[in-house]
Amino acid sequence: MKRTVFLYALALGVASVLLAWLEYKYVTRVFAGEIYLLLGAAGFTALGAWAGWRLTRRAPDAGFERNDAALKSLGVSPREYETLELLAAGLSNKEIARKLGVSPNTVKTHLARLYEKLGAARRTDAIGKARELSLIP
Repeated sequence: MKRTVFLYALALGVASVLLAWLEYKYVTRVFAGEIYLLLGAAGFTALGAWAGWRLTRRAPDAGFERNDAALKSLGVSPREYETLELLAAGLSNKEIARKLGVSPNTVKTHLARLYEKLGAARRTDAIGKARELSLIP
């Protein structure tokens, strides 16, 4: 009796695998374009998630210490340092001017001096070099 049940179950299992395989063959032929589109979308979604995780800025370590020696050697004034912090926060010149209570032209002057002292050509260069020197987190 056990042998009959086992053989019957095995036959049903083989038949269901065969039917699933035939259905898979049919589906892959009929919907080949959609399957490739789905695989491509999944791949690009995974790539985007990986790139976002890898490239986004992480929270600074709790143990960040500003490099005051580099600030002194570069000759960065306290007001220029405030401007650098706001620049690193992603604020525009007008927003920095409002926060500091100065004119946008003054902000431009502070930024020009910062660029010169850091040897940077643009905002992103200045922020990158300031981070390398541990001036900002």
